[in-house]
Amino acid sequence: MDFLSEAKKIVGEENFFTGERMDKHTTFRVGGPAKYMAAPTLDVQVQKLLALCGSAGVPYYVVGNGSNLLVSDEGFEGMIILIGKGMSEIKVNGCRIIAGAGVLLSRLGAAAAGAGLRGLEFAAGIPGSVGGACVMNAGAYGGELKDVLAGVRAVAPDGGLRKFAPEELGMGYRRSIFSGGGYAVTEAEFLLEPDDAVKINARMEELAARRREKQPLEYPSAGSTFKRPEGYFAGKLIEDAGLKGRGVGKACVSEKHAGFVINKGGATAQDIYDTIKMVQAAVKSEYGIILEPEVKIIGKFCD
Repeated sequence: MDFLSEAKKIVGEENFFTGERMDKHTTFRVGGPAKYMAAPTLDVQVQKLLALCGSAGVPYYVVGNGSNLLVSDEGFEGMIILIGKGMSEIKVNGCRIIAGAGVLLSRLGAAAAGAGLRGLEFAAGIPGSVGGACVMNAGAYGGELKDVLAGVRAVAPDGGLRKFAPEELGMGYRRSIFSGGGYAVTEAEFLLEPDDAVKINARMEELAARRREKQPLEYPSAGSTFKRPEGYFAGKLIEDAGLKGRGVGKACVSEKHAGFVINKGGATAQDIYDTIKMVQAAVKSEYGIILEPEVKIIGKFCD
């Protein structure tokens, strides 16, 4: 089997790439080349890609907006399946919205507000896509995706396509049944509530203002770098450990919000990785608490 030829047949040559740099596809703005990258536009293409990778023994990783991802400077020795603009249709039907996995949450929130539907205001400022948000049960300001999800369509590692009901998703804090990897979310359905569009937009603007005030949006980052340890706040632990502004190379802990590791400009993926490790070691030494990264890390790094 000619892997390259088969992959190109599935998505078309215009949607298949070799050596595509991942710094163009992550919000950290770092990452080396992916050996292969495919950008499917249909569920059936995703199914065929997963089956192809399985039969050829080629590792794969599913990526949306790359807002929760750190890829090594060496890149990824496999196939990146990019669920993006080609799978970004939005349909509004009464109080339900069906969105492709490539839809940005900012666009989804705007569509909901435009339709006079509330429930997604918290998500409008999260710099991710619908697919990634389903995988990690994205949340902010007291809201979580599980509160409004009515179903998720996804391709399993064996290539099977099925729709999951909300109770099957196993959603908790920054996790779902998809968190272990292998699945490719292709579509999600949301059940919202009608409300006045002016009120919805006012709430969204209020949350956007809070983000601008408290988060280092002027620097490349992956949002909150660490999960919240039970009974604590990661940012508070990091700040109390005196780590604001500290880092490795061109990466550091944000002075504005200690929960963010940022790329100050010109950082390598290794700089960011080393800064994450530095923070973990310092917090463990100071408080005996192990911070778990919220950011997914793929590729080879030096420890």
